[in-house]
Amino acid sequence: MAELAALEDPKTREVNEKLGDDHGVNLSKLRALAKRLKTQQELASQLWKTDDAAARLLAMLICRPKAFERDELDAMLREARTPKLHDWLVNYVVKKNPYSEELRLAWSADSDPVVASAGWALTTERVAKTPEGLDLAGVLDVIEAEMRNAPDRLQWAMNQCLAQIGIDHAEHRARAIDIGERLEVLKDYPTSPGCTSPFAPIWINEMVRRQHDT
Repeated sequence: MAELAALEDPKTREVNEKLGDDHGVNLSKLRALAKRLKTQQELASQLWKTDDAAARLLAMLICRPKAFERDELDAMLREARTPKLHDWLVNYVVKKNPYSEELRLAWSADSDPVVASAGWALTTERVAKTPEGLDLAGVLDVIEAEMRNAPDRLQWAMNQCLAQIGIDHAEHRARAIDIGERLEVLKDYPTSPGCTSPFAPIWINEMVRRQHDT
């Protein structure tokens, strides 16, 4: 904890707080510390219990993802309210955990939109990597009905899933683009030069074009 406190930088914190995160540690330095510590599940558990944002991020880097029980991950996700911690917990831990599918189903239907967004992130992962058994038409039905009025974090996660279906599954591409065009979610999102817009029709068409170019 003393080492993490020494890495605290007010300018980094200022930037992070604008993004909704509550830590002031440069992530490259945090990763270097994690590399030195290597995998330590017990230490990761202790770091999580500190309730300190930087300590919890470090915990995600040194934990053993498969060591967590289902209820443990559920409780952790409900505590992980900031975007970076939420993202790391889902991507670095839950996706590698044997309970990921069980949690995907439970979280997707949760009344808490931040929890539900984690379920949708796991659905997007399945769309891309293990779509067998997923009812993609049914997933599109839910997106079509709920995405426009969903809270920001949940809307973003659903939009990613919509784009992923359109990019990876040609048989659903036209419908995915049509849903995006009609709902107009993130249509006016400010996009830096050289970056792809998160507006699903543009995103889908651009990624498909790149696939054909390679």
